[in-house]
Amino acid sequence: MKIPRGDRAGRDDTADGLRSAIYRGAVVHHRTWPRRHHLRYRLWTLLLDLDEVPALHRHLRCFSHNRFNLLSFHDADHGDGSGRPLGDQVARLLADARVDYDGGSIRLWCMPRVLGHVFNPLSVYFCHRRDGMLCALVHEVNNTFGQRHSYVVPVPDGTPPDAVLRQHCAKRFHVSPFLDMDMSYDFRVAPPGDGMTVAIQARAPDRAAAVLSASFIGRRHALTDTELVSAWMAHPLLTLKVVAAIHWEALRLLLKGVGFRRSPPPPARAYTLGDPVPGSAPAETRL
Repeated sequence: MKIPRGDRAGRDDTADGLRSAIYRGAVVHHRTWPRRHHLRYRLWTLLLDLDEVPALHRHLRCFSHNRFNLLSFHDADHGDGSGRPLGDQVARLLADARVDYDGGSIRLWCMPRVLGHVFNPLSVYFCHRRDGMLCALVHEVNNTFGQRHSYVVPVPDGTPPDAVLRQHCAKRFHVSPFLDMDMSYDFRVAPPGDGMTVAIQARAPDRAAAVLSASFIGRRHALTDTELVSAWMAHPLLTLKVVAAIHWEALRLLLKGVGFRRSPPPPARAYTLGDPVPGSAPAETRL
């Protein structure tokens, strides 16, 4: 059943008239075991309100939806890969996961295609009810084998809109050949505002400290042609940079003696249901 998503649901328009935005910042990875390893890369991302995406071409010359451009967003790069409207896919996913979603706005944090190419290791859907409150986050993970899996985590009723969200999931999807499958993820997410943070810790059952910590911290910029071109000029080969960085860091780990793990088949179900962690922090204590 199609759940309608009202175009005014969860509205918090900014001065530029759009809920969608650019977030420029940096990704940091820190590994503690079996070898210490650290990396930091600057990059930029988009926050796209899925209700706004089909009409963004009216505001932007260098950005298109489901068409080639300098920068573009394609529904087929997410969800089940079918290219069907992504908002409808997410609504069905939430219904299947029994999340209390009533058709509010869905905002996707991701990287766009650059000259037709994209690879998103992680994208996050911020799913709102019609009253503007978050009801769930969907963490969509891609690996370099062309596979995709989502972690769906409900947001408890009454959670303050500016709270840092703490969430937990069992690992069910192979991503890195340098990490075991018998692990869990701890997410900490400061929802988009003037800034945003997405942080993940991968934990092993036999170790007290996180095996791997990864985070993105960024600042909001208006979604305009000027800002998009500025971001593109700072990182003109964004997709190539991400893919090259993954393989370069893999080589560095091999040289440090970190062994490969075999890639298991992907899980039969397209998503794993996670759990919110009790307690939240106000905005001033964000990551």
